[in-house]
Parts: sequence; C-alpha cells; structure tokens
Amino acid sequence: MLKIGIVGLPNVGKSTLFKALTKKQVEIANYPFATIDPNVGVVAVPDSRLQQLSAFSNSKKTIPASIEFFDIAGLVKGAHQGEGLGNQFLSNIKEVDAIVEVVRAFKDENILHVGGAIDPKDDIETVHTELVLADLKTAENALVKAEKLARSGDKNAKIYHQALKETRGLLEAGIFASHASEETLERTKSLNLLTAKTFILLLNITDDSYRLAFSPEKYNFKNVVMLNLKLEEEIQDAGDTETQSLSEINNLIKAAFDALCLITFFTTGEDETRAWTIPRGSSAPRAGRAIHSDFEEKFIRAEVIQWKTLLDAGSYARAREKGLLRTEGKTYIVQDGDVVEFKI
Repeated sequence: MLKIGIVGLPNVGKSTLFKALTKKQVEIANYPFATIDPNVGVVAVPDSRLQQLSAFSNSKKTIPASIEFFDIAGLVKGAHQGEGLGNQFLSNIKEVDAIVEVVRAFKDENILHVGGAIDPKDDIETVHTELVLADLKTAENALVKAEKLARSGDKNAKIYHQALKETRGLLEAGIFASHASEETLERTKSLNLLTAKTFILLLNITDDSYRLAFSPEKYNFKNVVMLNLKLEEEIQDAGDTETQSLSEINNLIKAAFDALCLITFFTTGEDETRAWTIPRGSSAPRAGRAIHSDFEEKFIRAEVIQWKTLLDAGSYARAREKGLLRTEGKTYIVQDGDVVEFKI
C-alpha cells in the first residue's frame, strides 16, 4: 500500500489534515506535540471510473486503490539531535513513499507558532535543515562501515562507498539526497534517506493575499497544494453531502499520485471490480505484479481495453466483436484507465 507521511512544525494543521482525509477523530490542540505516537489511517482514492465499472459488471465487491497516511509528531529545530520528539519523528517517516509537508501560511493570534513568528519560508528551511542533518548522520554511519569493506578490494563495496561519498557531499552542502545521480539513489536506497523521498508542499491558507506573498518554487517539492484546512475540518464536521461536495481535500490525493508518477488500472467482473496502483510506464507483466507475483513471473498475455471504451461497447462480448478488446504481450505499457485481464 502507498504510504505517505504528514510532517511539519507543531501547530501547522497536520492533525486537522489527517482528520479531514481519514474522517478519524484525532487530538487537535493549540500546543506543541499534541500528536506523540503517529496516527495512521487508510484513505480510499476517489475514482468515479471504478464505480461505473462496478455497476457495469454488477460486481459483488468494489475495491478502490488506497493510501496509508501517517500523522507524525511536529518537528522542531534540533530534531536530528533528539530535540522535542525528534528521534521518534524521524524514525516514523523512514518507511513512507512520500512526504506531505504542511506549512502554515495564515495569521491567527489565537494559534501558537513554535517559532514565535509566522514565516513559511523559514518554517520550510527549518524542516529541511533537520531532515538533511538527520540524513547526513545516517550517511556518515554507513560510510564508516563501507570504508572497511572497500579496503578489502570488493568491487561492489567500492562502488557503494563512492555512492555514499556523493550523497554525503550533497548533504554537507545542504542539498537533498534526491539530487544525486539515479545510480547513486538506487545504490543507497536501503538507507531510506528522508531527503531522497518525494515531497509535496501543502500550504495551509486562509486568505489569498497572505499565501501569494510566499513563493515555494526554489524548494524540492514535486507538487504544491493550497488548502484551507480549517474550512476542510468544518466541511467534514457538517456531515451533509451537499456541504462535503465543497471539499478540495482530494486535490492532495491527486497531487500525490502525480508526484509519485502513479497510474490506475482496473480489473472487473461479477465477483469484484478493483483499482490497482502502478508506476507510470509499467509493462503488462510489471502491472500484474500489483495483483500477485505469479502474474509477472508466469505472464503469457493480457486482454486490454480502456474503461470508457468498454462501457460504451455495452459488454465484453460486443467489445470483442467490434475488435475493441486487444491482446497485448510483455512489452505493452499499461495506460491509466486500462481494464486488464491477465492470462498466465
């Protein structure tokens, strides 16, 4: 399952976001470290195509793609040295696929700011500095072990040692590990470096004039989302369908899929209709792995049709008669919205 960590300074709206996403009741308080242990919630990825396919097949079950969100304790200066709940915070986000960084971009004298003054740019730099320093410590520890192996003459150990040196050089310069070469990123993947992950910026806003004073382009964000999290909380609390239709919270889920270069394909039948998440550019066998490893290893062919084409045809039989249902081999690149039946 796709895992996303929600991070940021204390009192910026992380738990409010988590509540709006997951519909869970969590402690939201006007003081630092209201969240100590991470709140965890699974969120269904909204997709109207899934519902239409399920109705088309009269499926007994409808299973959406899902994302696991982690609401993690607030980060403060010195977290890499254990300040606040720093060590616990950093360990909790090691395993996530992407990080949503919530930054306060609104003024409210009734809500405390851990730094004393509201400055989105400074808040981002505080978080990023702590993540860089934490990763630098990880890289340096790994280098000590790698140097010993490299001296033995092992070729792979020498290559790994060089990759670590490249990573350390970036981090010492205050640059995210994600800026390393593709080869280096692959070789250091096992370290789960925080700054090698995909970052999405969520600006928690209330009025346009204040948010427009801040420009996030220089940072390492794959996507930027602006949400009024207080309003989102009120929308969720209202409960009625009409009010909830005003929510823009799904923009964050879409941004996460875009940032991570993910797409969705479907399987459908009487038993179930299901959405599957795969990396963009996946071959048909690689897509099959999302279902089961056998679907990749024992792949023979796949029958493929776009979801709308199938619905317009009215049935699988009619789609086959019209030549709309295609047989694809191992080199086929699965497209977003494909309905796939695997043959193994």
